[in-house]
Amino acid sequence: MTTTHLPFLSIDPASRRVSLDGRNPDFYRDPNPVYAALHAHCPTFWWEEQKRWFFTGYDHVNGLLRDRRFGRQILHVATREELGSPEPQTHLKHFDAAEAWSLLELEPPEHTRLRTLVNRAFVSRVIEKLTPEIEALCHEAIDRFEKDGKVELLAAFADILPVTMIARMIGIPDEMGPQLLKWSHAYVRMYMFGRTEKDELNADKAAQEFSDYVRSVIAERRAEPRDDLLSHMVHTEHRGQLLTEDELISTTIVLLNAGHEATVHQIGNAVRTILENNADPAVLFADEKATERTVEECLRISAPVHIFDRFALEDVELDGIQFRRGDKVAMILAAANLDPKKFSDPLTFKPDRNEGANLSFGAGIHFCIGAPLARLELNIALPILFKRLPGLKIAKKPVVKDVYHFHGLEALELEW
Repeated sequence: MTTTHLPFLSIDPASRRVSLDGRNPDFYRDPNPVYAALHAHCPTFWWEEQKRWFFTGYDHVNGLLRDRRFGRQILHVATREELGSPEPQTHLKHFDAAEAWSLLELEPPEHTRLRTLVNRAFVSRVIEKLTPEIEALCHEAIDRFEKDGKVELLAAFADILPVTMIARMIGIPDEMGPQLLKWSHAYVRMYMFGRTEKDELNADKAAQEFSDYVRSVIAERRAEPRDDLLSHMVHTEHRGQLLTEDELISTTIVLLNAGHEATVHQIGNAVRTILENNADPAVLFADEKATERTVEECLRISAPVHIFDRFALEDVELDGIQFRRGDKVAMILAAANLDPKKFSDPLTFKPDRNEGANLSFGAGIHFCIGAPLARLELNIALPILFKRLPGLKIAKKPVVKDVYHFHGLEALELEW
């Protein structure tokens, strides 16, 4: 192994073998220098600790996200016996049931059927109508703490906006917001490196309670439809078929989780990025175009979700590596956003950058269905926050989440 200047990272470019301690705080607090080293020496690599191939190059990640030879599930084309896969674990039965029909985990034709039913609620022309509601929520949140001269941004602002908006769209009352956050936080620990048995038990319990709650709301909408997304999903047929209760539960949970979790992280990441770079809000948010570019640059340089996995659905060769059907490969979206072959001076925050799309929302059939909503929330929330709180600055060192996969903050103390 070739030792780098980072003590938790070793790279052997010849064999494309990398040893990287994903639990090292210096890594998950700031993974960008590691991504730069990987781009320089080994953009496609075998991660020894994770025991699979990872891709960081923009073109490879963008291509893999769209490559139909790879998919999010494998058991629709092969059996556990064929693949040598372990049987499901009994202590995760509620979590597995909740995930069974998740849009994130399905391939066509099931994915197409479920996404078609949901998609119309998230198209840009529908989402744009939410602008006044998003603006009002931002101002209401700031009204509660503006006079204090200080705030912990995640709990007082970033958590509130996206969870309230996605819950309202689906048809969940505002007062459920804190409980939805608790369930979601427990749920997503399942996607982190180094999860513990306690994490798994908490996630399974959260999945059971979450599912039971959604089941009760489904029953209400069956009896008494309203003008919300859940009523639409309950009562709309696709090719003569209604969604089953299990499909409705999985779809609702994934929309609630994915509809806020990454946006919460991105609001915190963006505010931190802007303040640490001493960027001028008056320039960043001078007009709609400037705001859009600022938001996209924040998404590029401080993406909230870093890794997505795929299974090889057939024997396939990619970048000189031979994959067998059932092999798992991973893409680091946040690293692809820092590829020097795509973006000039990629570790530098350039809010007027115009060098092409970032991959923070993915690509292909699994492109984030909530991307228009997340982008609108960011384009509204960030200008309002900086305009309402002139002189905003970081009061204490940001507390970064102690896990790798999602990249976000536990706390961001600000003052003005």
